[in-house]
Amino acid sequence: MIKLLAELSVFEGLFNIFRYITFRAIAALMTSLAIALILGPRFIDMLRSKQGKGQPIREDGPEWHLLTKRGTPTMGGLLILIGMTTSTLLWMDVGNGFVWSALLVTLGFGAVGFMDDFDKVTKQSHKGVSGKVRLGLEFLIAGLACSWIASRTGFTLYLPFLKDAGLYLGLFYIVFAAFIITGFGNAVNLTDGLDGLATMPVIIAAAAFAVIAYLVGNIRFSDYLGIHHVPGSGELAVFCAALIGACLGFLWFNAPPAMVFMGDTGSLALGGALGTIAVITNHELVLLVIGGLFVLETLSVIIQVASFKTTGKRVFRMAPLHHHYEKKGWKESTVVIRFWIIAILLALAGLATLKLR
Repeated sequence: MIKLLAELSVFEGLFNIFRYITFRAIAALMTSLAIALILGPRFIDMLRSKQGKGQPIREDGPEWHLLTKRGTPTMGGLLILIGMTTSTLLWMDVGNGFVWSALLVTLGFGAVGFMDDFDKVTKQSHKGVSGKVRLGLEFLIAGLACSWIASRTGFTLYLPFLKDAGLYLGLFYIVFAAFIITGFGNAVNLTDGLDGLATMPVIIAAAAFAVIAYLVGNIRFSDYLGIHHVPGSGELAVFCAALIGACLGFLWFNAPPAMVFMGDTGSLALGGALGTIAVITNHELVLLVIGGLFVLETLSVIIQVASFKTTGKRVFRMAPLHHHYEKKGWKESTVVIRFWIIAILLALAGLATLKLR
């Protein structure tokens, strides 16, 4: 919005700085951070007064969860969405369709998560909305977005480590891309089980993709690195920065001991956002590296379920993976910080693929 006003202004030199993506990205981060920090205390008080008992805690989880986390309000993801959306609309190029698609998928996934959280809170059950219904809605939202995105970016899956190498998938690419977005939304959701555990890896992944989006959107940088150029995708750096700022503000209140949980409202939205950015920039496979922590958490659940159904035995003491280490005796803070370190290393590994091509 501010970029549009700058372009319409007669004082071209004075407002020229607002045309730069880097400046607007920094401004978007600071704006969303400020919004989250300012609204946070009253917003959390409102959630606490409305929800009463807060988020239901799994009875089969670690015992100390029942003692320390019971009564904590959920749906804190709304705070992230408010800060991110307001900041993005303020600093984005309103004519950029890629940012609109990422924003709408994020809000759509957030709405699905809100339905699930609302059902859990009102019924005081951790089950929520039917998994089939939730996945169906997510896949529909992702599919519609991917249809539009693919019509602009093409139907080719580009391979990391290889210069401009890709597989043309035709219309199947839309299904694949929608699966990536939906899968990643749920991967972040599975990771959100400890205070701050999902938030910081999302911040790290978003920072990595802010760099990727900027490079992919710049024809000189993309040509130098040998990566597919997507005109207009650089504007996603502003969206990523707004997301980072909102998550940092939320983390202020989610740091142990958490005053609020993001719930499915936040985790599904954030995962959907990362997946959409990866699809737009044609870095779907790199997302599996940068967001490798979320992939590991998801695989631990798949392996656990498959093993128990086929052999009656469990591979992990409890899934997802972070609960396995809690059961082994690791403190929550130990699990969280070590998983953050893993997320940083994986993000660096993903960025390294840009120059290895």
